[in-house]
Amino acid sequence: MDRLFEPMTIGSLEVRNRFVRSATAESLSDEEGRPLPELTEMYCALARGGVGLIITGHAYVHPGGRCHKRMSGMYDDDLVSDWQRVTAAVHAVDAGQGGGCKIAMQINHGGRQCDPAVVEGPLLAPSPIPLNADSPLPQELNEREIAGLIRAYAEAAGRAQEAGFDAVQLHGAHGYLINAFHSPSSNWRRDAWGGTLARRMRFLEEVVAAARDVVGDEYPLFVKLGMMDFVRDGLTEKQGLEIVRHLADVGLDAVEISGGIGPGSTRAGIQRADQEAYFMPIARKARYVTDLPILLVGGIRSREVMDRILDENTADFVSLCRPLIREPDLPNRIHDGQAKATCVSCNQCWPREGELGISCHYTE
Repeated sequence: MDRLFEPMTIGSLEVRNRFVRSATAESLSDEEGRPLPELTEMYCALARGGVGLIITGHAYVHPGGRCHKRMSGMYDDDLVSDWQRVTAAVHAVDAGQGGGCKIAMQINHGGRQCDPAVVEGPLLAPSPIPLNADSPLPQELNEREIAGLIRAYAEAAGRAQEAGFDAVQLHGAHGYLINAFHSPSSNWRRDAWGGTLARRMRFLEEVVAAARDVVGDEYPLFVKLGMMDFVRDGLTEKQGLEIVRHLADVGLDAVEISGGIGPGSTRAGIQRADQEAYFMPIARKARYVTDLPILLVGGIRSREVMDRILDENTADFVSLCRPLIREPDLPNRIHDGQAKATCVSCNQCWPREGELGISCHYTE
């Protein structure tokens, strides 16, 4: 059988094929974080298009963790019914290829990368270190605030489960709060939450433990992990591998491998196979330190590279972001013989003035 279209499990969740829509901030929720009808239709188009697992754009777990206007939210019980309508619509789609599409919610707190204009209170971070010279100074989290945020992640995971999501992914990459705890460039603490890699990992461990208390041991829970920061004094490959080594012990069911903070998390102008899958080298090394299923994101465009990722056992799933904005039916197209996504990696997907939501702006 064609491995790209073979089913595989993430914990207790069976995914119909190896195509994952990696989390992409859609900017299709209202001022309270409630999903708009356009967001439901976007997910249904992905389900019809053959994706095995949709991971939603990040949803903020606390009003103080909102990254941008129109970001999705899962910070309040009142939001559950709105998201129930989304998951019901996705689950009702019959794509006719190996069962229905599954959908996971990615939950997140933006930390120092929140937009000050849309959060309640100061920006919060492990240490009072701004993202860059032009960014505001965040406030260092105290013990009470850390405990409250751990609880917020757990409660958001419980709401996602109640809303009918098939799994929850924790956002632990790209400089957001969990990654900020991991990274020595943003965590200068010398208490129980920093100073050594083991203590910098504690926040993630406590979040997973608290979430497990809410959702139970069988509910699929996984992480998008920034294995390297690609910034001065940031998380190194060796440190990232050490984190991966402990993910199963922490209680997670899979890991999606990414990296970079800010511009380092994506690359533009991907035209050739040798430019694709730019996190593949660190994913190969991660395979040696974990038995967890690996999802690989980062510039994957062609059938040739997708097959190589699976055939070499570098990863178990291929995660796509920008190609699915342009071609939400790309998995079906590849199934029918298309060799490559038509996405040119121009990185111009984000909403323009007066537009609602992400879309492809490239014209030949």
